[in-house]
Amino acid sequence: MARMSRLLRILVAMAAVCSIAFAEGQNQFIYNGFHGVDLNLSGIAKVQNGLLELTNISYQQFGRAFFPLPIKFNSSDSLSFSTSFVFAMVPEFPKLGGHGLAFIISPSPEFVGAVASQYFGLFNATSNGLSTNHVFAIELDSIKSPEFGDIDDNHVGIDVNNLRSNASAPASYYSDKEGENKTLELISGKPIQLWIDYDEGDMLLQVRLAPLKTKKPSQPLLSARLDLSEVFLESMYVGFSASTGAMASNQYILGWSFNKSGQAQGLDYSKIPSPPHPRESGKKLDFRIMVPLVIMSLLVIIVIGAAYNTWRKKYEEIREDWEQEYGPQRFSYRDLYKATKGFKERELLGVGGFGGVYKGILPSSKEEVAVKRISHNSKQGMKEFVAEIASMGRLSHRNVVQLLGYCRRKGELLLVYDFMPNGSLEKFLFTNEKLNLNWAQRVQILKGVASALLYLHEEWDQVVIHRDIKASNILLDAHLNGRLGDFGLAKFYDHGTNPQTTLVVGTLGYIAPELARTGKSTTSSDVFAFGNLMLEIACGRKSLEPERLPEEIILVDWVLECWKTGMILQTSDPRLEGNYVETEMELILKLGLLCAHPTPATRPSMRKVVQYLDGNATLPEVLLDDASNSLVTDTHQISVNDMSFPASFDNISTFSMSSVTDSILSYGH
Repeated sequence: MARMSRLLRILVAMAAVCSIAFAEGQNQFIYNGFHGVDLNLSGIAKVQNGLLELTNISYQQFGRAFFPLPIKFNSSDSLSFSTSFVFAMVPEFPKLGGHGLAFIISPSPEFVGAVASQYFGLFNATSNGLSTNHVFAIELDSIKSPEFGDIDDNHVGIDVNNLRSNASAPASYYSDKEGENKTLELISGKPIQLWIDYDEGDMLLQVRLAPLKTKKPSQPLLSARLDLSEVFLESMYVGFSASTGAMASNQYILGWSFNKSGQAQGLDYSKIPSPPHPRESGKKLDFRIMVPLVIMSLLVIIVIGAAYNTWRKKYEEIREDWEQEYGPQRFSYRDLYKATKGFKERELLGVGGFGGVYKGILPSSKEEVAVKRISHNSKQGMKEFVAEIASMGRLSHRNVVQLLGYCRRKGELLLVYDFMPNGSLEKFLFTNEKLNLNWAQRVQILKGVASALLYLHEEWDQVVIHRDIKASNILLDAHLNGRLGDFGLAKFYDHGTNPQTTLVVGTLGYIAPELARTGKSTTSSDVFAFGNLMLEIACGRKSLEPERLPEEIILVDWVLECWKTGMILQTSDPRLEGNYVETEMELILKLGLLCAHPTPATRPSMRKVVQYLDGNATLPEVLLDDASNSLVTDTHQISVNDMSFPASFDNISTFSMSSVTDSILSYGH
């Protein structure tokens, strides 16, 4: 009987610890670890060993966890709140991990259409920044996202309806003992505590950060005047969201305290579970354990030496010291071999100028990828080329095909990309291999590619000139969104400087006239190629078709002549059967002509092009009139007649060292 009474007391005590939130109402709760707690979990979030694990080392994933009941933020009452939690981010590779996590207050624990990576599982490109979100967040961001104006790859930010932070600061804390700020590394794998206090009376939000078991700093890391009365609804949920991208982290919450009606209770550090050790700091093996292990290893090597040697040759790679800095973007040949089932012919998606493209499924993450095999027999320029691959791997935009990494083996270079299930736009426009795209789908593709070029030209860390914009380099994802791929000819340079290249590269029909004269590619020459692409999408034919009537061979000239005679809509793709919005068709045809203007200074920037396509600006009639007077006489005579190209007009390219990735993803399905 005494034993039963003791057991009952233990169970009651445990229930009291796990249900403080319910015992004291919805206004406050505390979790010293998460054993047996009831949380609203979604994505890949789970509770194990007392740890709330928001994400693991799966790529492009998110995980969310919310207190199961809504909190009342009644405007007639105080909106003040206080919370504290302990987190730990254990990266997949030392100093390279997922995108981070965020404490959030939102009207719902569900976020329709939200994506991972830089969006933290909260928003997407369309919903980010909407006042109707009613979302407040404190982000702990370990990846720099230039599109959101991030200050660095290790910062804390205050977000309201938007991942472009109201205020942010590098992760650090004020040491009262030493009287100075000390840096904290968010993805160190070590437990860190964060405090958030909001005083509605002063409309003052303060955020503090410190290592675990360090006293709450007297000086805040972030302090901002913020009116949350228009953000908070009467009923809100509190919780966390975290995400991974091309790299990943185990992201944990170890303990959490929240109070809507006063100061949050202090956490009991003795009850908080410990996260797994950071991957770079594993314990050294005891000598007594190491010796038998070494002996056993030697015996295994001796027994299976011949088999191992055969296996090693099968998967042997080229690795040099300078490649260590690109390690996280390097795939093992063994994984790529398994992903493509040994590069079997049935996995072949297509063949480009330098090799085949294979569909693969990575064995670790089960992610679908496209693997391009390229032959190379020279070390000359390889270091610079791999550096460019690393730069391309940092590009992150919803309309850019993501380069995930590379591998080098003997005479081969293998590039790994996101898999695009619908293949290239060229297959839809110029062949009968694919179903016809309707007008709305074509407009969506054009807007997506325009957004990608604006990102490359103006919004990324460096200026990126693509230099080979054409239909075969526009890949379509599962939802037929256009994504710009094949950066084999791309050039990177710093903002405010000029590119120095003097080698003419590109595809005939897309090469700007000034490029043919000077060999100097610019963002304006990209705009010229995009203008031709716009006309191809609207007209359903290639920019150069020698088999047509003389007046129709060059698409730009033909569209211009039809416009001058008032019949511009007759150039639209016959397969559309007139099922399009006439004002949109006319806009795209005229904008295509303006972008393909022979004078670079007359062409609009990609920012202006996006504004025209979104209806936020009106096409300048003066420039269009000027185009009608000069376009035919100037534009293609130089790029076609004055250059020594082969007689065939199909798939003609010249290339520099980096052009070994020409047509990397130009494949069918």
